[in-house]
Amino acid sequence: MSIDTGTEDLLADLDQGVLTITLNRPEARNAMSGAMTAALQKTLASAEFDPEVRCIVLTGAGKGFCAGGDVKGMAASGDGTVGANTIDGAIHRQRVNQRATAGKLYAIPKPTIAALPGAAAGAGLSLALACDLRIMSSNAIMTTAFAKVGFSGDYGGTFFMSQLVGTAKARELYFLSDRVSAAEALALGLTNWVCEPEQLADKTREIALRLASGPTVAYRYMKENFNRALSAGDADDCMDLEATHHVHCGQTEDHRQAVKAFVEKREPVFQGR
Repeated sequence: MSIDTGTEDLLADLDQGVLTITLNRPEARNAMSGAMTAALQKTLASAEFDPEVRCIVLTGAGKGFCAGGDVKGMAASGDGTVGANTIDGAIHRQRVNQRATAGKLYAIPKPTIAALPGAAAGAGLSLALACDLRIMSSNAIMTTAFAKVGFSGDYGGTFFMSQLVGTAKARELYFLSDRVSAAEALALGLTNWVCEPEQLADKTREIALRLASGPTVAYRYMKENFNRALSAGDADDCMDLEATHHVHCGQTEDHRQAVKAFVEKREPVFQGR
């Protein structure tokens, strides 16, 4: 089922519990336009509370994932951050945009997957790293890119990358802005899977459907457990939260049916309740 996002810069489709969001500016390597960013915020906000959405896939049209900010547009306007706003207004707008996009992908209580058919750069890389899982085409690359254009970085990339590869490697990748191949990304833990370009759609679909048919209540609390562990870091607090969520999940219909299916040696059918 196609979903109207209000702009051709962002496409959305819901099928069998999988919401596929496609960044759709292939002529600009899917660089983020104002319309795309606004539509992504709206689409994610709606998906968060839609029970029909059980897994979210973020991908790019054509041969790229997302080039990040529109550098050509910045060059034309002469300013890549403030524009018609005051500096304080621009900072506030940026904070709101980041929290409603990368922040939402990170915090939304549903599994999120970034599928990279090609390059993920700058804020585009940040969006990919904000997702729970990543799958890359073998010819795709990642690059922070910010240092190349005199930016320090945005959309949470420094946080997400530090958590994935450690602060020393993250600083190297930000300071030097080198290109990271799919093979290197896999070795570093920046991606979960690498496949041939012609297999990307099928592999992504396979993983997304597995997640969409899984125990959504348990996934919700697993994700919160992981995110709290990263932000809090206190072992006792994390274990206390795990205990609360674990006991709560034990009261769900999904758990009861899964235990019954286990005893009967069959696959469970999760209903999300």
